[in-house]
Amino acid sequence: MTINYDLPEEHEVFRKVVAEFARAELSPHVADWDERHHFPLEAVAAMADLGLFGLIFPEEWGGGGGDFLSLCLAIEEIGKVDQSVGITLSAGVGLGANPIYRFGTRAQQERWLPDLVSGAALGAFGLTEPGAGSDAGSSTTRAEPDGEDWVLNGAKAFITNSGTAITSIVTVTARTDAGISNFVIPAGTPGMIIEPAYRKLGWHASDTHGVILDDCRVPGDHLLGEPGKGFHNFLSILDDGRIAISALALGCARACLEMSLEYAQQRETFGKPIGSHQAIAFALADLAVAVENSANLTYKAAWLKDQGRDIGQAAAMAKLYTTEAAVTATRVATQIFGGAGFIEDSPVARFYRDAKILEIGEGTSEIQRMVISRGLGL
Repeated sequence: MTINYDLPEEHEVFRKVVAEFARAELSPHVADWDERHHFPLEAVAAMADLGLFGLIFPEEWGGGGGDFLSLCLAIEEIGKVDQSVGITLSAGVGLGANPIYRFGTRAQQERWLPDLVSGAALGAFGLTEPGAGSDAGSSTTRAEPDGEDWVLNGAKAFITNSGTAITSIVTVTARTDAGISNFVIPAGTPGMIIEPAYRKLGWHASDTHGVILDDCRVPGDHLLGEPGKGFHNFLSILDDGRIAISALALGCARACLEMSLEYAQQRETFGKPIGSHQAIAFALADLAVAVENSANLTYKAAWLKDQGRDIGQAAAMAKLYTTEAAVTATRVATQIFGGAGFIEDSPVARFYRDAKILEIGEGTSEIQRMVISRGLGL
């Protein structure tokens, strides 16, 4: 039996297309977007024109019919240039469109999916609450039947893509008599209040808000999936999302390695490039190993997803290792750049700020270790 670790040629070609797009269309602007905390609708439109929001969806809905590995490669290459734009793509596909595609009725898909797949609209997913983060089962948001409608009350926190000018829906979890269920709330629905954007440490060009539900009324046909199955359904969505975040983290780590290697070959101390000093050379060697391991874990998890295999353990392992590697990579890169890395003019500084959330969103590192240890039978 032959084991081939090369990506298929079509995936390598696709990667190069996205990489060139990111360099040409995003790279000249990302520092400005970060400084101004500007959500770049222009970047969303450009990614939509490239078909990135529809990569994994069937042509029936305007998608490209591609595989999950392709999406991960796209997120990685976008993330190498800017993490904020990368998470906008990741969340738009995985948390916005994917729940409608996987659990929606035909009528729900026809109503919301075409715009989400095309990138003309963005969707958001409200799971986390001010008092329920990792312990998502402790959600207190409530949905009560009222005639043919549902009335929702509660609060959601840290919701990506929830307040953009093109946000079309926010899907939320809420307790019902049947258990936790999911509901689709169209943007502008009375009683859904989008709070002011957070002042964040990183991801300055990503859209993130809290959401208040105050007697928010939606029709009965806005229930997404079976009553009481909402928590189970979104655990599977989060498995996909963990692989996507791993791809985003891989882009971060790879960018830090490439920038640090270039800098180490140019910057001189004591009459020679700093890369010739063993301390710097060994740091870069360790970083190269971490990037290689991160890529292997991420691509394997994506491959398992495309094979229809169970991905719970693989997704958790990829997410845990790669996000922690990315945080380490930004610290190492900043150290190699020295004072220059502490200046906002350097992309290293932006990556340093952006990386920490990777260990928190889509399940903290502690949650990933819990998933993995349970998978070991502990």
